[in-house]
This record gives sequence, structure tokens and C-alpha cells, in this order.
Amino acid sequence: MVCVDEGGKQLIGDVRPSLPTRPGKPARQDSEYQRGGVSNLFMAFEPVEARRLARRLEWHYTPKHGSWLDVAEMELSILARQCLDRRIPDMPTLRPEVDQWERARNDAGVRVNWQFTTADARIKLPQL
Repeated sequence: MVCVDEGGKQLIGDVRPSLPTRPGKPARQDSEYQRGGVSNLFMAFEPVEARRLARRLEWHYTPKHGSWLDVAEMELSILARQCLDRRIPDMPTLRPEVDQWERARNDAGVRVNWQFTTADARIKLPQL
């Protein structure tokens, strides 16, 4: 199975440097920020296989309110929590951060144990 999804990241930079941490105190960040636009992120889970099959794919869109079925969307959520959960001011900063995260995930051989069967779909999604 090859899953594809997209997500976005608002690029936000600091106007003033953060105050350094002190024992027992977290770093403090000024509430004022500089907008750097928005970046679209595209996720293909199982991308080597996706490239091989790209010309032969038949697209099946995730049902409305069924995004929990989409493995690529789950990976985007993990990317957001593990890598993008802070201010990132611009594309030159964002690109290597995402590349490094992607390399680490691929090197770790991250897999998904997909257990949602056709029988389960008929029960949970009878309207389709």
C-alpha cells in the first residue's frame, strides 16, 4: 500500500532572541514573531514503491472524516510532533530539518503494521 498526503507548516521567525534557560526555568520566547509564509509538505509513505508504480496507480481518496485511515497523514503528524513543533523561520531552515528527520525515519526502517481489513471497512464505513 502506498499512501500520499499533504500538510502545511507556517514559517515563523523570532524578532528577538529567546532568553536563555536557567536552572528550573524553561527558555522564554517573545510573543512577537516574524511571518515567513507557509510551506506545503507532501508525504509519500513507501516512496520507492510509489515511484515504481507511479504510472500505474489508481487513486482512492480517503473518505470524509476518515483521515485516521491514511498512513501518510499519520506520518505527517509524527513529523509535526518530532521535528516541526517549534518556530521555523524560512525554507532554508525547514528543508534540512525535514531531510534529516526523513533520513532518520528511513534509516530506522520504520514500518506500519496495517490491520484495517476489508471486513472492518464494511462494518465501520457501511455508507461507502
